[in-house]
Amino acid sequence: MGVILSEHELGASLAGDYADALAAAQERLARLQLAQVVHGRRVMLLVEGWEGSGRRQALQLLAGSFDPCRVAFHCPAEGESDDGRHWLAPYWSKLPRAGESAVFLRGWYGSTVDARVRGGLGDKEWARAFDEINEFEAQQTDHGTLLAKLFFHVGEPVQARRLRERAADPWLRWTLTDDGRSLALRQSYAEAWEAMFARSNTRWAAWQVVDGGDQRAANIAALTAIADALEKALPAEPPKAELVVGPPPAVNDPVQPLTGYRIATTS
Repeated sequence: MGVILSEHELGASLAGDYADALAAAQERLARLQLAQVVHGRRVMLLVEGWEGSGRRQALQLLAGSFDPCRVAFHCPAEGESDDGRHWLAPYWSKLPRAGESAVFLRGWYGSTVDARVRGGLGDKEWARAFDEINEFEAQQTDHGTLLAKLFFHVGEPVQARRLRERAADPWLRWTLTDDGRSLALRQSYAEAWEAMFARSNTRWAAWQVVDGGDQRAANIAALTAIADALEKALPAEPPKAELVVGPPPAVNDPVQPLTGYRIATTS
C-alpha cells in the first residue's frame, strides 16, 4: 500500500491548548508503558523522515513519558554497520528484552534509502533489501513484539527554513547531520521514500506518517500514534496475582510481607 507524501504537508496548527494535550499524552504513555512492563511485552519504535522534520523533539517528549530504565534510544553512528557483518546485524543486537522498548532514530530504512539515492544500491540490491527488511519485521511481530513505524514529513519550504535557522545557530549546527544533501536531492529522496512505502507498508508493520509542518501538532500526533499502537496491542487488564504458598508471617510482625505474591505473566 503506497503513501503520497504531498498529502501530508498541510502544516495545520494544533487545536486546543498544547500544554494540556502534551500532559495528557505523556500521562497516557506512562500508564501504557506500565502495562507493557507488567505484561512483559517487547516494543520496537522506528522513526524515519526528513532532516528538519521534528523527529528529535518528538522523541525527547517520548523519553520524558517513559521509565528510562525500560527504554533504549538508538541513533545512527557513522560506519556502524560497515564491519563485515550482515547489514541488519546492528539492529538484531539491539532488540528489546521482555518488558522493554527499543527506539531507533533512523534505522534500516534510512541507510537503505541513502544508498539508493546516492548511487550505491542497484535495482536487484534494492529489491533484496526490502525482502530482508520485511522478513526481519515479520520475525519480530511473529515473536510477539509490537513494531510501530513513524515517518516525519515536512514540505520543502519549511524544511529549508528550519535547516537555515539551525545552521545559523552555533549551538544547533551540530544537529545538521546531512550537510544539506537531502535538501539538494529532495526530489530523488521523495521518490525513494514513496517507493519504500510501496514495498514495506505491510499489514504486520504499517507506516504512520506525521505531518511535521507544525512542530506542536506533530509532537501530539506522534505521541498519540505511539499510544494508540500500544493500547491496541496490550491487554486492557493487569495480570492476575497468584498467591505463593510460604511460611506465615511472625505473630508479632505488624508488617505483612508483599513477597507472598507474584505476577502471572502469561499474556
